[in-house]
Amino acid sequence: MKHIPRKRFGQNFLTDDGVLHDIIRAIDPRPGDAMVEIGPGLAAMTRLLLQELDHLHVVELDRDLVARLKKSFDPARLTVHEGDALQFDFASIPVPAGRKLRVVGNLPYNISSPLLFHLARLAPHVQDQHFMLQKEVVERMVAEPGGKAYGRLSVMLQWRYHMELLFVVPPTAFDPPPQVDSAIVRMIPLERPLACDERKLEQVVAKAFSQRRKVIRNCLAGMFTEAGLIEAGLDPQARPEAVPLEQYVALANRLA
Repeated sequence: MKHIPRKRFGQNFLTDDGVLHDIIRAIDPRPGDAMVEIGPGLAAMTRLLLQELDHLHVVELDRDLVARLKKSFDPARLTVHEGDALQFDFASIPVPAGRKLRVVGNLPYNISSPLLFHLARLAPHVQDQHFMLQKEVVERMVAEPGGKAYGRLSVMLQWRYHMELLFVVPPTAFDPPPQVDSAIVRMIPLERPLACDERKLEQVVAKAFSQRRKVIRNCLAGMFTEAGLIEAGLDPQARPEAVPLEQYVALANRLA
């Protein structure tokens, strides 16, 4: 029975075989890997992953798709977790001693940013993440200071991960086709993120980019004096998008 994609779940199913194989090559799944796929959908990628893996965990919200997955796959090879990835405890997935979790998925565009922040808490226990996201979101994730794409998402994720945009996927690769281009991003957690209190960093970055057209002195008024900004190595006249990660970390440490 054909599954009708549901708009409220942000369902766009990847159907292009060439793109699917390109993604599998980028992920490079190996026997013994502890891997979880977010939003397996109609299992196009799931089937290819299981050709290489001993076992795979998947997290799926749509009850109809959960039933289809359970019917189609041997539970000894595929564990299906029914629920919202935003609420799911990824730390509950068993990982063999000496290994780390690998996370993959075609993330629903409507929850991509909150889901990335949810997963970031698990970064010390993750080997890598490979996601398909809206191209514009990936460009924001990997953006360097000085451009319009650089913002809160760039700073908070670059503090935790090394990231790269691997390749772009056109709308024609999906059913139904989305309105935008997609892209594959690789995220590798940094072994030693710059030392700072994450909540303080989040506080500083959120305040700085809430008024990104203003200079940093005005954005952070009430939080730092002009002298405090200079002592942290910032030009008080710089705009938020011109301030590199290291200087936001310096500000977070001053706040702490």
